[in-house]
Amino acid sequence: MPRILPINPDTASEQVREAVRNHLDMGYHLTNEKRTLLHNVTAFEALEAQSYAVDRELQRLVGKRAADFFEYAISLENDCIVCTTYFGKLLRSMGITDFEHFAFTREEELMMAYGRAIARNPKEIPDEMFSQLRETFDEETIVVMTTMAVFMIANNVFNDALQVEAEP
Repeated sequence: MPRILPINPDTASEQVREAVRNHLDMGYHLTNEKRTLLHNVTAFEALEAQSYAVDRELQRLVGKRAADFFEYAISLENDCIVCTTYFGKLLRSMGITDFEHFAFTREEELMMAYGRAIARNPKEIPDEMFSQLRETFDEETIVVMTTMAVFMIANNVFNDALQVEAEP
């Protein structure tokens, strides 16, 4: 049972309904996580809107598939039911049914290892891994990747702390 019930957009304040309309107009869905965040529009915009902006940048730099794999790996490492459920559905829609045995590219494997390392302990990322990142990606991409990891971890923590329910 969630610790904070998601808002009902139909009975929410005009400010919340406007945020919902804007979000839906951009082609996004209204999930339990978002409806929980919408108890405060500033919190919603800080975590959701900005994470979408960073995700678009990551996709521009590495491609959608690699960005999705990276974000899923972080959620798996954090054991976030909401995000792993979301990404699991997304991967199945891409025809990927066995993530653990999928044929990833070298870049995707490195990105996922980096995402998992950040989720485990950002103070203990091996120097060798960072050297491989610098050999493979430019500084802008590493910065955007790291920022996206921070947003994914924040989403995971939010969902877990408030026991947000995964979408059916």
